[in-house]
Amino acid sequence: MTREQIILSYIKRDGLGVEIGAGCAPIAPKKRGFRVHVLDHCDKKALIEKYRPHGTNVDNIEEVDFVWDGRSYTELIGRRHVYDWVIGSHVLEHTTDLIGFLNDCDPCYARMGCFHSQYRIAGFVSIVFGQSPESGGSLTLRRQKIHSPGSCVEYFLTVVKKGARLAWSPGPGEKDEYAFVHSIAEEKKALGDVGEGNAYLDIHEWCFTPNSFRLMMRDLFELGLVQLKELSFHPPVGHEFYMTLSRRGQLPRESRLELMQRVLEEQAATCR
Repeated sequence: MTREQIILSYIKRDGLGVEIGAGCAPIAPKKRGFRVHVLDHCDKKALIEKYRPHGTNVDNIEEVDFVWDGRSYTELIGRRHVYDWVIGSHVLEHTTDLIGFLNDCDPCYARMGCFHSQYRIAGFVSIVFGQSPESGGSLTLRRQKIHSPGSCVEYFLTVVKKGARLAWSPGPGEKDEYAFVHSIAEEKKALGDVGEGNAYLDIHEWCFTPNSFRLMMRDLFELGLVQLKELSFHPPVGHEFYMTLSRRGQLPRESRLELMQRVLEEQAATCR
């Protein structure tokens, strides 16, 4: 299956959906006939200004229907249980409040709807020397509105590239060396912006391997913190893995111990 087929496999094509963080690469664009609302952290003009300097094709950027302003998604949208599906493309790793984000998405869609997201694998994108989050980390950061100074410093201190690439696929042909992306001066500026200016910086708060995410979602459900379970899990393709969550999903068939053992194997593989 192609990346697009995987992501859209549980989407009701004639249903109404919302894509969160479509950015410069929407999965279900309006111009292809999808009935979709776009929710992002800024409007279309600001997205163009953000992506144009990177040589990105900004023609794919869609009009933003809802600009997030700190309110819950249901408050922002003004309705509950209206969407058949929600797509979040590389959004969850940026969120300041992971549990809040998942519970924000839950009432947005109809009871039989689903939330589909894809993630870059920790170790094959940018951050390779950080740790995968434990379930407890999502509790520590509940209701956080901006990334903390500590999270920002850790991100700027540990984010790396491989050769010239910020994302790469595992394989025996990988010969490029790791290099840090940010300088000490940039790290100091980030610390000042957040610590003194209370600014929001767009960073990766979370690093997942496929099974660390599955384990975390299992833990959060069993602790009664979220209502979403695993409807589908697609193993990694390159540096991405894919997950569909829904109230009609199931817990992973693997035990917690088996999932933890897989996480250790994945972490070891990323550092080879």
